[in-house]
Amino acid sequence: MDAATLETFTSPVILFFVLGMLAAFARSELAVPEALAKGMSLYLMAAIGLKGGVAVSESGVDTTVALALLAGISASFLLPLFAFVVLKGFAKLDTLNSGAVAAHYGSVSVVTFVTAVQVYELRGIPPGGFMVAVMAAMETPAILTGLMLARKAIDKTDAKSQQGTGELLHEVFFNASVVLLLGAFAIGMISGASGFADVEPFFQAGFKGVLCLFLLDMGLIAARRLMDARAMTVRLALVAIFLPLVNGALGTLLGSAIGLDVGSAAALGVLCASASYIAVPAAMRLALPQADAGIYLTMSLSVTFPFNILINIGLIGALASRLAAG
Repeated sequence: MDAATLETFTSPVILFFVLGMLAAFARSELAVPEALAKGMSLYLMAAIGLKGGVAVSESGVDTTVALALLAGISASFLLPLFAFVVLKGFAKLDTLNSGAVAAHYGSVSVVTFVTAVQVYELRGIPPGGFMVAVMAAMETPAILTGLMLARKAIDKTDAKSQQGTGELLHEVFFNASVVLLLGAFAIGMISGASGFADVEPFFQAGFKGVLCLFLLDMGLIAARRLMDARAMTVRLALVAIFLPLVNGALGTLLGSAIGLDVGSAAALGVLCASASYIAVPAAMRLALPQADAGIYLTMSLSVTFPFNILINIGLIGALASRLAAG
């Protein structure tokens, strides 16, 4: 194990996640109050959005940023197509559930991204601030692709479904994470470094500590959902590991091909590898209520999320560094 990998696994951010999983597996009563967890989530999204906006205000928007956005949006649209084929072929899922699950594997996990940024900063390869905008842009396209893939299983004549279209579109384009991330990003761009200086003590000093506690909670939730899973099969678990491995490698290769720096290419790989467990499930509950939430939530939150946090972030960072070295 090299020094960079050792630093990753001895990072408090990763160890708090491990602690949460171990506590849940030991059936400890340890718990983070829901209101506190929601508050920490809002804090983390606001902080990452602000810092990303400030970084872009200093560096400016150039061809690299535009290419990164185009790459991210394209990946979000296309990755669910690959996931859908694997889910129907290898995992033997029906069309409805394959479409619902596929949508998760093109959208993004904010917490996975934030954790990766911390890990890559520790390794000396910090991603560019503009990757926050790429992350926000990648949440929605995958949802649209997933719904398109599942369209054969949806009764188009169902009045209830038609009445819910407006609510669905609102959830897709104006869900809390997209609004807060893009809003904070815009605030950071407008205020710049001088404006951010006034709130920097709050958003900078406590960031890693809040992330540690939030990952403790995520470890508890992921492990407890996995223990309670009823619909999971070995094939589904394997797919939940296979997809982030392949998607992460493809995203990193794409990032390197368009000229992103090592950290940003790795960040794009992480975004492609991550699976949404907040925004997409909310959209699926509205659009595909017949889909089995026990499948898509357990796969994205209890298998893919821990795999990315504990293993795949490190693998993607190593791949990005190797590609940059030639």
